[in-house]
This record gives sequence, C-alpha cells and structure tokens, in this order.
Amino acid sequence: MSPITASPKSRLALIALLAGGVAIGGSPIFVRLSEIGPMATAFWRVALALLPFVLLWRATKQGEERPAGPRDHLFLLLPGVFLAADLAAWHLSLHMTSVANATLLANLAPVFVTLGSWLLFRTRITPVFLAGLGLALIGVLVLKGGPSALGGGQLAGDATSIVAAFFYACYMLSLGHVRSRFSTLRIMVWTTLSAVICILPVALFFEVDMVPATLFGWAMLFGLAFISHVGGQGLVTYALAYLPTAFSSLTLLLQPVVAAILAWIVLAEPVGAMQAVGGAIVLAGILVARRG
Repeated sequence: MSPITASPKSRLALIALLAGGVAIGGSPIFVRLSEIGPMATAFWRVALALLPFVLLWRATKQGEERPAGPRDHLFLLLPGVFLAADLAAWHLSLHMTSVANATLLANLAPVFVTLGSWLLFRTRITPVFLAGLGLALIGVLVLKGGPSALGGGQLAGDATSIVAAFFYACYMLSLGHVRSRFSTLRIMVWTTLSAVICILPVALFFEVDMVPATLFGWAMLFGLAFISHVGGQGLVTYALAYLPTAFSSLTLLLQPVVAAILAWIVLAEPVGAMQAVGGAIVLAGILVARRG
C-alpha cells in the first residue's frame, strides 16, 4: 500500500473521510432513539436518503462518465446489495447476541477489506499499515470494555455480526472499484436505490410497524438518513477516489468512538477512563496506518 500523499486532493479527501466517519458514528444514537424496529429503521435510512441524492445528482451530472452497458450497471448496483445485507445482518445480530459482541465483531470489517484488497486487487500491504490496523482494533476492544466485554454472547449472533462485517467490507471494496470511474452522486443514487429494493422485503417480513407514530420518530429517521447516510456515506464515497480503500475502512473505526461521545452527550451514558484510553488508541492506530 502506498503512503497517503500530502497532495491537496488527498488532504481534502482525508478531511471528507474523517467527517464521514463522524457522521456515520451518530447512526447508533438515531437507531436507538427510533420508534420503530431495527429493520424498518434500516429501510427508512436508505429510502429517505434516495431523494436528496437524486436531486443533487440531476443538478450536477453534466459531463460525467456514463455507464457503458449492463456490466457497468451491475457494478453500480452491487454496493447497495452488500449494504442491505450488512444492515440486515447487523440489526439482526443485535437481537441475537450482546451489544458489545455485535459492535466489536462488526468492526472486523477493515480486516476483511485489507484481505480483499490484497487478494482481489494485489494491493501491497505494508507492516506499518498492519501495525496501525492492529492498534486501532485493540483500541476498539478497550473502548468497549476490554476482553471481558466479549462474555455473554451467543455463537449464532456472534457469527451474524462477523457476516455483517464481511458484507460491509464487500460494500467498501465494491465502492472503491466503481469510484475510479463514476461520480460520487451517480454511485450513491444507484447504491441507495438497490439497497432500498433489497431491504424492503426484509423489513416487511420482520417488522410489524413500519411507520413511526410521532414527529420525533420521523425526526430520528430523517437524521439517520440525511446525516449518517447522505452526509456520512456520501463523504466516504467521495474520499475513495483519492485514498486507498483499506485505509478508508480503517478510519471508520472512529465510529464507535463518536458513538460513545454522543451517547455521553445525548443519552447521559458515562464515559470512563477505559473508554477515553480506547478512543485515544484508535486515533493512534489510524495515525500509524496513515504512514503506511
């Protein structure tokens, strides 16, 4: 893996990536405060995000490269299929194992992305990057309470969390593949549309109530869609044109750090010394990986 360069575009992409990670990090708070079930919440996350993506794309699509045939259309749809599978597996795992296990194991995605980058695209992975990856994963473990936090989970739920991590890695890798040719907004329109189509039948099967009962419930869904998906996923997709996919996936380990801070601010959940140390280790790991 080549070092992250200091060019203006790379610096802007890094800022976008970090901002996207922060925006996505707020998603657990919106999901927790949602008035409807996790699958229905996942559906509205992508369904409500589709309209602003379409409007922005139609206003700015002049001069961009168009898909050349069915193969290109398939590659544009594929990330959304992986995203829908990730969301479904992630939300399902929360009901099958402990929250700590589901969160920790879902954060294995950068491992799968790194492995996939090497196997599929022959990306060179440096020892420095691997050290940063390992350090960041240790930070997430410390943030969530250390090795003892892994107790109390169920094997099937833990396996489902790992499946979610695998599908999120597939989502990142497929995004990185198409981002080399197509614009951020074209990709997000196609990806979000395919995610809506894939996750709707899952939500209808698992959920009884698909619509929130109050304005507060709708506000949580719009916040999840506009902040975490339009803002978060949009910025991450933009950054993938200028930064390595493996490094981009690693910086998304900021999400549990952001979620812990927001839970402290919004939900009054205490942040202890271990959480603070874990967050610092995650940041240190990302800084080390950036040099690789």
